[in-house]
Amino acid sequence: MKSSTFYLATFLVLSFFSMASWALDQGLDTCINSAKQSKSGYILKLEKLNMAGKAVYEIEVADVNRGEWEFLCEADTGKIIEKESEVTDAKSEAFKKNMKVTEQDAAATALKAYPGKIEEVEYEIEENGGSSYEFDIMSNKGIETKVEVDAATGKIIETAIEEWEAGEETEERR
Repeated sequence: MKSSTFYLATFLVLSFFSMASWALDQGLDTCINSAKQSKSGYILKLEKLNMAGKAVYEIEVADVNRGEWEFLCEADTGKIIEKESEVTDAKSEAFKKNMKVTEQDAAATALKAYPGKIEEVEYEIEENGGSSYEFDIMSNKGIETKVEVDAATGKIIETAIEEWEAGEETEERR
């Protein structure tokens, strides 16, 4: 009797984790399909983020014109919640037209809130045309936090903790 109870409990636990894993995979598939429907091209990078306790996928896509796009997608619903284009640097006309805060000042704001080392900077154009800096900051505990700073106001507008990353943009594309 004890062994059958043990096997049943083990089966139920494994089934639960298998179903949870399957549900997460379905969310990622849905998010990838949603991003591809919005912008055709190929995926450069996938990241799973924790935004205020909510699982979100960040999907970076390169289009046929070598433009780069970033999509944030809710892991549980597959709904795209944000779409941004990326430019190579802060000197881009699309970025400069709304920029009032230097990269150095934006970086200082991000590092004050999330101390560590800046690993990467992206220059993003929001759907409304606004510009923002996205800093990937690695803490001394090995936790990477994405901090987005509005280039017009200098205020932090979004943060997320990176749980994992697959793929990487090459320097040629930056």
